[in-house]
Amino acid sequence: MKRAEVFVVGAGPAGIAAAVRAAECGRGVTVLDDNPAAGGQIWRGGGSEKAREWFTAFKRSGAEFASGARVIAGDAERRVLRVETAMRAFDIEYGELILATGGRELFLPFPGWTLPNVTGAGGLQALVKQGLKVSGKRVVVAGSGPLLLAVAAFLRAKGATVAAVVEQASPARLARFGLHLFRHPAKLAQAVALAPTLYMPGSWVVAAEGGDCVERAIIHTPRGTRTIACEYLAVGFGLWPNAELARHLGCAVIDNAVAVDEFQRTSVAGIYCAGEAAGIGGLDPAITAGEVAGHAAGGREDLARRRFEARAAGRRFADALKEAFALRPELRDLPRPETIVCRCEDVRLAAIQDRDSWRAAKLHLRCGMGPCQGRVCGPAAQWLFGWTVESVRPPIFPARVASLISEHEHALGGSDAGHNHRIPRGSDGGL
Repeated sequence: MKRAEVFVVGAGPAGIAAAVRAAECGRGVTVLDDNPAAGGQIWRGGGSEKAREWFTAFKRSGAEFASGARVIAGDAERRVLRVETAMRAFDIEYGELILATGGRELFLPFPGWTLPNVTGAGGLQALVKQGLKVSGKRVVVAGSGPLLLAVAAFLRAKGATVAAVVEQASPARLARFGLHLFRHPAKLAQAVALAPTLYMPGSWVVAAEGGDCVERAIIHTPRGTRTIACEYLAVGFGLWPNAELARHLGCAVIDNAVAVDEFQRTSVAGIYCAGEAAGIGGLDPAITAGEVAGHAAGGREDLARRRFEARAAGRRFADALKEAFALRPELRDLPRPETIVCRCEDVRLAAIQDRDSWRAAKLHLRCGMGPCQGRVCGPAAQWLFGWTVESVRPPIFPARVASLISEHEHALGGSDAGHNHRIPRGSDGGL
């Protein structure tokens, strides 16, 4: 059993900010992330000057950092988490816990979305950062949100030819959002600088076509259907909060995000949440929310209050983003009966649409029971059918059986006297 005064799950911008501020309050801080290095998706590989400043502060903070590790189970009442690494598993007992688990891309199914070289927008960016060569490749970036522009600019800088950026938000919504940008000169300048040659508002991909991999994207536009040749199609419809661990620990979730108070405290004593897991808002709100959580977990609510105004400004901008890039209902009509919805278990729309709930789809079709544990098809099913997707059981991520076996009667998953080897089970008996 290891012990951490303040334990931070996630080393993206929010987690780094939380760790720095908690350490400044004199607390011993441990940070865990399943990636090889700190930074999260947005600061992967270094990032901006702001990123470098926070990395420097993080290194100087004295916080202990464990990379390549993930939480697979937890007990909020005992304040214990079960952690798995590539080599072993162990328990961590915490005093205060800050969840900075971030968000993931929202994928909506459409015909051809399972073709090779059809990726998420941020997913393609991550692959390129990890070494994928796109120089000279023709790419279509599609979906919704300002991430599309950032990805397009990044890919162009790496030598790709960005054939088009396809944005489902209407020109009217984008125009209103543009007016809002004048209150944020830095963001306006960034948007102008990232503008690609071909920007298609009010448009969306209706199908991807090709043989061994994607060869063309079929685009619905206000003026009719258009076909654009491409070697990569990167599609993302915004972000979705990673709230699975919070749900497992009993934290209240509202509108898919972890519910928090003014100090980023969740509904469970001793647990805080900051960043995209507590509501999609972008970089600046994530950092300030992390600072608030770090100060509060460190026992300095007076310092946390000093960041309230900055956090509020970031949230106002996030609200404008949410309104401008709200998904249009036509996107629910994209998948055809033969379109795969659950990629892990090859469940098609024709099979799943006859079910009346997410639970029924899981029980009868294994929807959401593959390696991604419903992280892709769950939000898609919620969008398509209005289902509530809440079931979270240990392990939070696929894990080795050895990692689930308790080595003493008080380990996670049970404390029955005389039963020293137990595997955490859900209410229906499944692993």
